[in-house]
Amino acid sequence: MLRITRGEESKLTAWYFEIDRGLLGLILALIVIGAITMITAGSAQAAKMGQPWFFFFKKAFPFYMLGLACLFGCSMMSKRTVIRLSIACLIFGLFGLLVTLIHPVAVKGSARWANLGGGISFMPADVLKPALIVLTAWFLNKMRSVYGSDIFFNKEAWRAKWISWWPYIAIFCLCLLIFFKHPDIGNMILYFCVLGVMLFVAGLPWKLMPWFGGALGLLGAVAILTKAHVRGRFNHMFDVDRWSQAWYSINAIKHGGLFGSGSDAYVKDVLPESTNDFVYASIAEDWGVFGCLVLVTVLLLVLSKLIRHAIHAREDFVVYAIAGTAALFGGQICFNLMTALHLVISKGMTLPFVSYGGVSLVTFCIIFGMILALIREDTWNR
Repeated sequence: MLRITRGEESKLTAWYFEIDRGLLGLILALIVIGAITMITAGSAQAAKMGQPWFFFFKKAFPFYMLGLACLFGCSMMSKRTVIRLSIACLIFGLFGLLVTLIHPVAVKGSARWANLGGGISFMPADVLKPALIVLTAWFLNKMRSVYGSDIFFNKEAWRAKWISWWPYIAIFCLCLLIFFKHPDIGNMILYFCVLGVMLFVAGLPWKLMPWFGGALGLLGAVAILTKAHVRGRFNHMFDVDRWSQAWYSINAIKHGGLFGSGSDAYVKDVLPESTNDFVYASIAEDWGVFGCLVLVTVLLLVLSKLIRHAIHAREDFVVYAIAGTAALFGGQICFNLMTALHLVISKGMTLPFVSYGGVSLVTFCIIFGMILALIREDTWNR
């Protein structure tokens, strides 16, 4: 039987022994759960469209293959290559955002999609997520190396220079303004929260955190007052209309019970977005409370591993990158589950690795591949 030993010198064997195989295994488990849900929930949606049961899985299969290739490929990168790839994501994502201003693709009241041609559309906000994590971590680390530990109150850090707060704030605010115009309030809030966590880890004093919360609340209030699409969803938050998405989602979860409905599941058959925004409701109806507990346990294990690595990382850049990834991953989980439970207004936020969504899946595979690479290099290259 073929057996790999540490004594064998090759990049593949080095990667095998240095990678966090536990974290990688949990990510693969989430992808498998998503693929199974794609078949069980997607078959009902396909039948309503007059398509074969494997219609959605067939559409998603190329993205699964691409996502796995990105996950394993990025996990083998060096820190320098990870940063370069993040710059490419930033350029491509910003280009996509500009396209949404010139030639937007509107879906359900929000013009946040850009068209690649051939019937393929993507959300630039998803493409920008690796750049948000890695380049913000690089920026914060560079700021500390230039201005010392006090990067928030040092006057030199606020002067008009390339390495200062102003270039970063300009790019970040540009993205937020475009999100607001779409409107894409969900990603706007998510980006804001991720940045807040990363700044706090970098030393932002507690006394300034309420200002972040206040700014976020103000943005939300302005969106409700000025955007009819957001205002409509906000009004429905307090009144669950019969036959609405939220009504179907809640009833699907109730119908699942403890052990799931199995072949008797029927609510998800008419639940809109049963493979995407409300994938948790589909899992609840199929597998019940125990199935949901398994899913939530895997998600929490991923978060706990990220937090543990952030605590033990030796390089500040890696600490910031892992903290940002944990905030992004945890924030998107919260938004998706709370949407399914009708605790927040629907924001079109996917459940990482589980929801149907090609670009979203590939993006999270890239992010976690990068983080696996940074953890590997930080742990072994001492």
